[in-house]
Amino acid sequence: MMLLAVLSGFILALFAPLICRVAGDRCGWVFALLPATLFVWFAWLLPEVMANGAQVVRYPWFPAMEINLDFLIDGLSLMFALLISGIGTFILIYAGGYLKGHPYLGRFYVVMLSFMASMLGVVLSDNLVTLFVFWELTSITSYLLIGFEHEDVKARASALQGLFVTVAGGLALMAGLIMLGTMAGSYSLNDVLASDADLLGHEWAVPMLLCILAGAFTKSAQVPFHFWLPNAMAAPTPVSAFLHSATMVKAGVYLLARLNPALGEAELWTLLLSFFGGLTMFTGAFMAITHTGAKKVLAYSTIMALGTLVMLIGIGTHYALVAFATFLVAHSLYKGALFMIAGILDHETGTKDVAEMGGLASLMPVTSVAAAVAALSLAGLPPLLGFVGKELMFEAVLDAPAWQMLLPVLAFGAGIGVMVAAGIIAIKPFYGKRLETPKHPHEAPVSMLAGPVVLAGLSLLFGVALFIPEQTLVAPVVASLGGAAEKVHLALWHGINMPLILSLGCLVVAGLILRFWSRLQPQLDVLREGLGRFGPEAGYFRIMEWLTRIATWQTRVLQNGTMGNYMITLALTTVGITGFTLITQYGVPLRLPVPDSGFAAGIALLMIVSAFFATGTVSRLGSVAAMSIVGFAVALIFILFSAPDLGITQILVETLTVILLVLVLFRLPGFTRMSSPLERWRDIIVAVMVGALMTVLILAATEVQFFEPISAEHVARSVSDGHGRNIVNVILVDFRALDTLGEMFVLALAAVGVYSMIRLKAEDQTA
Repeated sequence: MMLLAVLSGFILALFAPLICRVAGDRCGWVFALLPATLFVWFAWLLPEVMANGAQVVRYPWFPAMEINLDFLIDGLSLMFALLISGIGTFILIYAGGYLKGHPYLGRFYVVMLSFMASMLGVVLSDNLVTLFVFWELTSITSYLLIGFEHEDVKARASALQGLFVTVAGGLALMAGLIMLGTMAGSYSLNDVLASDADLLGHEWAVPMLLCILAGAFTKSAQVPFHFWLPNAMAAPTPVSAFLHSATMVKAGVYLLARLNPALGEAELWTLLLSFFGGLTMFTGAFMAITHTGAKKVLAYSTIMALGTLVMLIGIGTHYALVAFATFLVAHSLYKGALFMIAGILDHETGTKDVAEMGGLASLMPVTSVAAAVAALSLAGLPPLLGFVGKELMFEAVLDAPAWQMLLPVLAFGAGIGVMVAAGIIAIKPFYGKRLETPKHPHEAPVSMLAGPVVLAGLSLLFGVALFIPEQTLVAPVVASLGGAAEKVHLALWHGINMPLILSLGCLVVAGLILRFWSRLQPQLDVLREGLGRFGPEAGYFRIMEWLTRIATWQTRVLQNGTMGNYMITLALTTVGITGFTLITQYGVPLRLPVPDSGFAAGIALLMIVSAFFATGTVSRLGSVAAMSIVGFAVALIFILFSAPDLGITQILVETLTVILLVLVLFRLPGFTRMSSPLERWRDIIVAVMVGALMTVLILAATEVQFFEPISAEHVARSVSDGHGRNIVNVILVDFRALDTLGEMFVLALAAVGVYSMIRLKAEDQTA
């Protein structure tokens, strides 16, 4: 059932275009049935997990390589699965109204459903390899979603930027996960977390930590990799609401939280998470108040939230774990609602700039109420769940170790920033003087209002009835992270304490900034542009410029259209890299084999003489004849060493090749000296180097045996598993079936290519 739950999104995606064609404008409601069903099923699993703890569901895939479709079900994975499926339900409905009439709506749902399935795979996978596969699938599908409006240059550039950053981090993550699995002796997350191995004392500990952090930081937009997230707002609003609030950008946060019980004792881990998390938190909050675009403001406030979550993982205390779980739920609810509200404003007014909006509350009353509730939760004001999360965050940073004393200052600054951002989103568009917009605004359809209203309502409900998130979400998550679930207690009022004083201070300062925000905007614009010239994004563009220059140079020098240069470059690269590795790493002592019979020695000598004759003769027919002797001699070698099938195949192929060469020989130009003596000597030297390398590799391969020969396994299993007594045939059609299939495809494509060229030439002649 769990496997079906994860893969169901991919299955439904196959039929998305057909469903859109049949269901029309209501296709969003149809697609939403899947995540809604999954949400109910995940919620049904919660009591069992709360009572019995984590469970692992195993589906063997490649057991010999320890690659299985295993799924880990505990409080952390279930909370993420509930957020993905629950918010995903409303996003799919919302997308149907937002993209109503779009010619590529079916294509959109194909990618969106695939992305949702990939995210479920990330948060539920127990195997490190399959987790990484799903991780990369989220990068690919998010690239397609961000660049959905592919005719827009900005959308394409933003999609590529997000792909480059996250895939670069993904490569580092792959190395980190491989090292982690090797160090722990298992690629099962559950085994890694329960491992007795001294992971942090291993010689690979530091590079492993850095690689994993690089992958998580790029995915979750931590400084200095945060710049791709605001640019990704070029995507349609349903994409921003789903990918950049509750799902993709939290994949890195999920991975850090998942591995924290195993790696949290490392000082480097806590130092980097606390430092970069706190810096990202402050940077996101500050940058949010410098923008006027609704989606940009929300994007930077999302960066602030991601930094907060990473910082809380780094602190690692009980308060921090409780704050992490509470803040994660609160942020997913209010940010999903606010992104959809931003899309409604854009959809109904025709502008994305909140500075161009005003007085919309009377025209859009439902939207304005939902925006106010969600923004209050974003600002961290009572009685919303966001207030509880913010108070717990303040409590966690105040309770942090002494060496993290800067974190309360950063948290206070971030609290001011998000309160200002909340005011920008909730106050400026709906209240004050009515401003004319490109479109006459009116209330959005039910499909677009359902999500914001429900999510904002849940922010209020969970804030008032705190026992619901406390018992069903927060406590199980804390338990899965190694904390004490029985000590989890959420409350709106803890008396007058330092977190409350900090909240009041944030409110006063944020109110003053909002009062003069319009006047400050020109100065903020100048500051933002000045910082942008020296920020990480500027560095990204410089790197891309350098890479473009390098690519241009290597194309001009190496890929200049001359086949001879291609062959020489490939040959020298192969000889250099392989030869260097062979000499420096192995230094294998080589022994020249002595033939068992004079017949084999005679065949080998005949092949050598024929090969030299083929390269030295000026007769085309003589060259072909000499090469055919080499080919038939190879067939004799096969037969001599008890491989008659290969020998017969070689004879047939060689015969066909000779016939074809002879048929076309007289249509080819004769041999002429078109190269200089220096070029010919160069070619001879390269050929000798390649021949010498191949000879050394063959001798080394026969000299070194790291593992037992696989041929014994083929002999033992050919009859029982392959149901054949001809071992060569069984190898081709059973043991190496995929390889044989690939070769068949190559041959088929070659045949199609030749046929196409012949047909085009025939059409040109008739024309």
